[in-house]
Amino acid sequence: MISETIKKDGPARQGMLANVMRQFEHAADSIELNPNIRKILAITNNELVVHFPVKMDSGEIEVFTGYRVQHNNALGPYKGGLRYHPTVDLDAARALAMWMTWKTALAGLPYGGAKGGIQIDPKKYSNAELERITRRFTYALGDNIGPELDIPAPDVNTNSQTMAWILDTYMSTRTPNERSKNLHVVTGKPIGAGGSEGRDRATGFGVFLTVKFWAEKEKLDLKGKTFIVQGFGNVGYWASWFLEKEGAKLIAVQDVTGTYYNKEGIPVDELNDYQKSAGSLEGYNNAALMANDKFFATDCDICIPAALGNQITASNAHDIKAKVIAEGANGPTDIDAEEVLLQKDITIIPDILCNSGGVIGSYFEWLQNRNGEIWTMDEVMEKLEKKLKTSFDRVMNLSQERGVDTRTAAFMIAIERLEQAYIQRGIFP
Repeated sequence: MISETIKKDGPARQGMLANVMRQFEHAADSIELNPNIRKILAITNNELVVHFPVKMDSGEIEVFTGYRVQHNNALGPYKGGLRYHPTVDLDAARALAMWMTWKTALAGLPYGGAKGGIQIDPKKYSNAELERITRRFTYALGDNIGPELDIPAPDVNTNSQTMAWILDTYMSTRTPNERSKNLHVVTGKPIGAGGSEGRDRATGFGVFLTVKFWAEKEKLDLKGKTFIVQGFGNVGYWASWFLEKEGAKLIAVQDVTGTYYNKEGIPVDELNDYQKSAGSLEGYNNAALMANDKFFATDCDICIPAALGNQITASNAHDIKAKVIAEGANGPTDIDAEEVLLQKDITIIPDILCNSGGVIGSYFEWLQNRNGEIWTMDEVMEKLEKKLKTSFDRVMNLSQERGVDTRTAAFMIAIERLEQAYIQRGIFP
């Protein structure tokens, strides 16, 4: 059984760009953004669409379409993930690239924003085919990516192996003298290929940390609190793992195969082990199947949407009972739903803050590669927590000072940083 919430990607995909633009315009109005800078930030810098042929295991040729949208690089190289999903198109990449610009600016990183990927359902292809598709896509991108220009990372349906294939392909196109200087062309690599300790769990750890900071702010103990997670991939798993260690209880999880509920709690590692062996959550017998459209209505303390965009809509927002929504995914809440949630006094930890642990971890990896350093897991986690706490406090403080919601506060901080950069640098010529 396929989740109707996650399945309806068409309308969600079309709405993501409209959502991020409305969020941007609202924050821009709130800070009275310079109208000339508003024009610049409202559009992307570069948009690349590539069509490339790949030989399948059968010997037949299939042509794929890949995208890379570079939104802004006023603060540094473009940075953002590559996803392999049927919903990938130009509008989706535009929206996600813009969110990356705000995310890196909010985190105080020397990066801009980019996003892209391939319009593909990776489950339909063998591992050997995915390797050839990835390498051919990398070759098609050519000099449009680079360690000081545009640095891809894993995203939906891509992982450290994908990044290793991109790294190897990119380095093979460089001269022997250049190869040692290009290790940081991608982040999220395997440890043996120059990856960083902790990068695998950085996004989920960041989601957990922002929930922890929220609980501390509200003087709440996470022990005994209940949470639900939509999407049990890398982000959903690690966010759940850290929350469980704090004594919180996972009571419902949803993936493309259905919604699984157990009010007594679902053991996180047991669920992860089952998913690894079965390939999905389908058939997991330590939880009962429940109707997909009842997932967000589950009585819980914490809701973590960690799947795709526009999953919380005006049609289901009224049913949400959680005290806080921690946006592990990019753009999981649409504008109309957000108005409902704010009226219900539900706290939203916005995506550009909540899931920024991933890009912060990527920055640490990039920095280590660039400087020839190797940090321990403890060093990475400690630096990540410190950086996220700074961002969290700034957002919450501004939200209170200006009387705005948390998303608007986060956008205001990000956009003001970019505005300052443009004012100080001027516009060429």
